[in-house]
Amino acid sequence: HIIPPQDFHSASCNIYTHTHTYIIIEWQHTQAFTTMASTQFLCSSHHLYTSKTQTISFRNGGLTRHSPFSFSTKKPQFKTPQFVTIRASASKTGKKQVEIVYNPDERLNKIADEVDANAGLSRLTLFSPCKINVFLRITSKREDGFHDLASLFHVISLGDKIKFSLSPSKSTDRLSTNVPGVPLDDTNLIIKALNLYRKKTGSDKFFWIHLDKKVPTGAGLGGGSSNAATALWAANQFSGCIATEKELQKWSGEIGSDIPFFFSNGAAYCTGRGEVVQDLPAPIPSDIPMVLIKPPQACSTAEVYKRLQLDQTVSIDPLNLLEKISTSGISQDVCVNDLEIPAFEVLPSLKRLKQRVIAAGRGQYDAVFMSGSGSTIVGVGSPDPPQFVYDDEEYQDVFLSEASFITREPNQWYREPYATNAGTDSTADFAQSA
Repeated sequence: HIIPPQDFHSASCNIYTHTHTYIIIEWQHTQAFTTMASTQFLCSSHHLYTSKTQTISFRNGGLTRHSPFSFSTKKPQFKTPQFVTIRASASKTGKKQVEIVYNPDERLNKIADEVDANAGLSRLTLFSPCKINVFLRITSKREDGFHDLASLFHVISLGDKIKFSLSPSKSTDRLSTNVPGVPLDDTNLIIKALNLYRKKTGSDKFFWIHLDKKVPTGAGLGGGSSNAATALWAANQFSGCIATEKELQKWSGEIGSDIPFFFSNGAAYCTGRGEVVQDLPAPIPSDIPMVLIKPPQACSTAEVYKRLQLDQTVSIDPLNLLEKISTSGISQDVCVNDLEIPAFEVLPSLKRLKQRVIAAGRGQYDAVFMSGSGSTIVGVGSPDPPQFVYDDEEYQDVFLSEASFITREPNQWYREPYATNAGTDSTADFAQSA
């Protein structure tokens, strides 16, 4: 779209063609050209500003106020940069025609990127993925009441979307979401994370946040922890990245044990309460599929740990588990979770679900295990749930989602991978109620 000729000061100056490659300006007399040159006009999302000495530049088929060629009120004089070619010709009607041809050049994008960077950030949408514990060993109980663990954490492709916008308010954040039951006050980890960031950096920025929730709560998937890490990352982007990733990771442990993990590359060996994070090269291929099955009942993490008896846990060294996964891949014997026994006491139906998935799978899964403190059962090796989940009335309200292992690039946040299945937009779109 371009502004119609009648909106120009001179009707004899028309723009005849505006495409991604060139723009043709035609004029009848020098006076008309002069009138056009003193007129300012706007071309929808592509901006072209002109005046007696105004400069113009080109980026991706659009025009912005930067490159050095100008119009003179006496005689058309052009200072042509390397990336613009200007050709003039006379038509049979006696009109003069100028063709300004866009010639791609890296300098243009560099200039435009500098302008964008100086403009400041006003809104940002980020993917907030969840995680699974490929194995989870509980090694001891600490004096502070917490437990020491050793676990292989890995980010997966199921996640939420969080939209951040700068708030005109200098005193409060506003959080909304698409699902009921999620707290919207400062008990939510997103708000806690933003408060923590302001405390640590002195930032005065507040936000409007919308959480598009896909990850179920009470699932042992770390959805809330991921949301908090994503909020810290976003707040830092709005403030010009004044904090390092290591600082964000260290601070995040003050509000949640699992949050520091999400500042890893997506695969990490975690110890302590979970806040001691050792980055790992991706130990599991990203093309290995999995299915997540979560019943509507949740497991209380506090209740699960309360029932935990360390003498009932397995004795295998977690480093041996890590080495075996790195060399031989995932198998049932390495995907151990010391919290399964107490979780199955809290929720006996969860134990029955795991047993039925293993039996009905008939070898289609490399491993079937519970993630975190429950109540999600993970089947690695196939994206398809067993048929009984669809057939039995007992499971009519379970949450189902296929997923895959993902990591993140340095200095970038996690990106939602797109499903390869025809007709689907993203892995998260598989989340459904059976």
